[in-house]
Amino acid sequence: MHQTTQPPAEEGGARAEDGSGMDQAYLSLERELAVFLRRARASSGEMARAVHPDLEPAAYGLLVRLEDAGRQRATDLAGYFGVGKATMSRQLRALCDLGLVTREPDPADGRASLVRITEEGRARFTRVRDARRAQYVRKLADWDRGEVAELARLLRQLNTSAEG
Repeated sequence: MHQTTQPPAEEGGARAEDGSGMDQAYLSLERELAVFLRRARASSGEMARAVHPDLEPAAYGLLVRLEDAGRQRATDLAGYFGVGKATMSRQLRALCDLGLVTREPDPADGRASLVRITEEGRARFTRVRDARRAQYVRKLADWDRGEVAELARLLRQLNTSAEG
């Protein structure tokens, strides 16, 4: 089982401060997220290149979303990721040029289009995603499955709170 070091519990719910008035829990969170995000960016770059040598790291997340959620409007993707329409349009154009996604008319609105992952895109993405999941299994082999599930739950909660 994975062991974590916990700061001593404060009596009466008092905050642990570092003398500057800063709450240690939030300082710790900031520090750990910074390390995590730096590593995640590097990993996304590697995975994007494994899908296609010309794929931008940020575009890998689009493939994840399209695989998980199915066809989407570009505006919905932009909203989900919190980026502008121009940024989304540029990333989708690059994915289309690489043959990894395609646009098709939205049956609910003939003026709009839906973006979907192509069979080639799905095959490339699935190969890389499966290899990534195998890495997680290896790296977290000494963790209890409940801890892995709890980490996933907490990350979902963090992502959900970031949407609002």
